Amino acid sequence: MDAALIRTNAVCKTYRSEVETVWAARDVDFVARSGEFVCIYGASGSGKSTLLNLLAGLDLADSGEIRVGGVEVGTADEERRAELRLRTVGVVFQDHNLIQEFTAVENVALPLEALGLPAERARSEALEQLSRVGLAGLEDRMPWQMSGGQRQRVGVARALTGQRKVLLADEPTGALDSAATRELFSLIRELCDEGVLAVVCSHDPRCRDYADTVYEVIDGRLEARS
Repeated sequence: MDAALIRTNAVCKTYRSEVETVWAARDVDFVARSGEFVCIYGASGSGKSTLLNLLAGLDLADSGEIRVGGVEVGTADEERRAELRLRTVGVVFQDHNLIQEFTAVENVALPLEALGLPAERARSEALEQLSRVGLAGLEDRMPWQMSGGQRQRVGVARALTGQRKVLLADEPTGALDSAATRELFSLIRELCDEGVLAVVCSHDPRCRDYADTVYEVIDGRLEARS
């Protein structure tokens, strides 16, 4: 495998209230490489989503180091973290977050247009990404004209535009039925076989069947599982 795309060292994150301190991440040491499918599971509130947000630069750790694609996320300013998400890291959530007034291809082309690509070139690459995730021919459909599984595939295509190599997915199958869940995990497996690094947080045990590496989050700690 290639050199590590993600590396964390002693990462800690807490949330404090008047009555308690909750560890969302506690001394997390984590390495992930190109082509790897990483599954992270754990109980609700265990810290899975927080870890993904830290890796994406959507939230900042209290202490420790996070390097993603060579960028030290904790010391990067907001603009640099936004650029990291635009060029290196794509994020997919349980809610696909597609723009309802845009077609599938328009949704996928958005990050490319944000990078300054001309509209025709952005559309061309967006079409390639839609084909890559099995949606060739559906590019002009609106989100409400697509199934839940298809909408999530659009979200994956959008997350990987601009040759981004890191896919972070937070409960991407949470709203899908069994068949669509298997199809989405299989798609992510195929993308990893092409060189994408995928870190998927999921409560669904089927995720582990497709993964190279499996971790369980317990009170913010990351524990390796076979």
